[in-house]
Amino acid sequence: MRATISNSLPLFLHFLLQFTVLSLSKPPPLPLPPPLPVLPVPTASQLQWQRREIIMFYHFGVNTFTNSEWGTGHESPLIFNPTALNTTQWITAATAAGVSLVILTAKHHDGFCLWPSRYTHHSVAHSPWMDGNGDVVRDFVTAASSSGIDVGLYLSPWDRHDRTYGHDVAYNEHYLGQLYELLAKYGKISEIWFDGAKGANATNMTYNFQDWFGMTKQLQGSINIFSDAGPDLRWVGDETGAAGETSWSLINRTRLRIGDASLESYLSAGDPRGTDWVPPECDVSIRPGWFWHEDEKPKPLNQLLDIYYKSVGRNCVLLLNVPPNKTGLVSDGDIQRLREFRLAIDTIFNHDIAGGSVVKASSERGGKRGAFTASNVADGVADTYWTPAKEEKKGDCWIELRGLNPRSKFNVVRIEEAIWMGQRIRRHRVYVDGKVAVRNGTTVGHKRLYRLRRPVAARRVRIRILKSRGPPLLSALGLHFDPYG
Repeated sequence: MRATISNSLPLFLHFLLQFTVLSLSKPPPLPLPPPLPVLPVPTASQLQWQRREIIMFYHFGVNTFTNSEWGTGHESPLIFNPTALNTTQWITAATAAGVSLVILTAKHHDGFCLWPSRYTHHSVAHSPWMDGNGDVVRDFVTAASSSGIDVGLYLSPWDRHDRTYGHDVAYNEHYLGQLYELLAKYGKISEIWFDGAKGANATNMTYNFQDWFGMTKQLQGSINIFSDAGPDLRWVGDETGAAGETSWSLINRTRLRIGDASLESYLSAGDPRGTDWVPPECDVSIRPGWFWHEDEKPKPLNQLLDIYYKSVGRNCVLLLNVPPNKTGLVSDGDIQRLREFRLAIDTIFNHDIAGGSVVKASSERGGKRGAFTASNVADGVADTYWTPAKEEKKGDCWIELRGLNPRSKFNVVRIEEAIWMGQRIRRHRVYVDGKVAVRNGTTVGHKRLYRLRRPVAARRVRIRILKSRGPPLLSALGLHFDPYG
């Protein structure tokens, strides 16, 4: 018995020592989780839309053949006869601009339908094009899908042709019938465009927008609905392609009314106290008009770049209209300008002068070993971000690019927020080499772009956050050289 106890004693001491060591040692600290989101936040569809940055519009219809912008509704379908219509060529124009979503005016204010709607005789089915057997919407969707590009459609609420317009019940039924045709028979539709455009002397008409929105979401669950009042995307308040210097994705939808021009400034700026995430879309045409006119030319490259900085660079998506001509093709000059536009954007932003720099910040959530370090803004990964350790005192929160090459000049500063966690920054400043701020700004959002007056060389660039809805979350900082300025 004594031998048994004696032989087991070393084993007992081994377990006792192991227990003592484990009880005295501390487990490694767990990483801090992300900060709470600041509501509201975008849906997955809204976030995908925002990241597109540039999308394209095609205005095409009877106005193309009458040299007008707003048709009367009395045009004969016989005038619609494009001799070389090729929607694949339209999509070539889209790929030249590098876009991933294209929108077609399936019906404009004149009421002429680019698909054979069973609810009207004012359509391609009663035109000489393809002996009345054509369907522009079908061709458009097929061409886009074949190229991996998503599709949107515009169905004008104002209809100057249909006799039921002005009769609330009858016309809303008519409109819903056409809306069903477009959303149920052409596959996935990523965006639907509703607007409040209407002539000053137009017949009074009450649109049942909530019924329209309900059917749209029922038929296309992941679609984004655009209108002056959302619910998913909002008009920016002008047709020049420019958002306001302050541009919130937040807004209060209860304040919005479709077609109310008095709300344009509110639509442009948004609302930092907004309860709804309804980001702005900037619509503008590459030509002076929305429809093709023989005597018009595309905007010069420097003007398109200015539009880009004032739309994409101010937390918006740019919706650029490119109208096909009478033959049914996008004009060569427009395609060439689109290629130049894409090349210019790539030339400016494909090279980041801040690459390889050291990033420092006032503090980091979780410290150097946490997941929210300052270096995240320069790692090229879309879903990482920097956030400070805590809400710091006013003006004490900053992040800085250091060790920049003083021989590499830049004239564009790029700032991006992690908007999937909410839009936060209210006020900020940009400093170059510690001098007086080169920019005083308000919102950032998905992307904020600043063009400096002249190229500069610097060793460090600092972004100071002066005011924010909760702790700021920055996903990217970049410095670029724009040779087109």
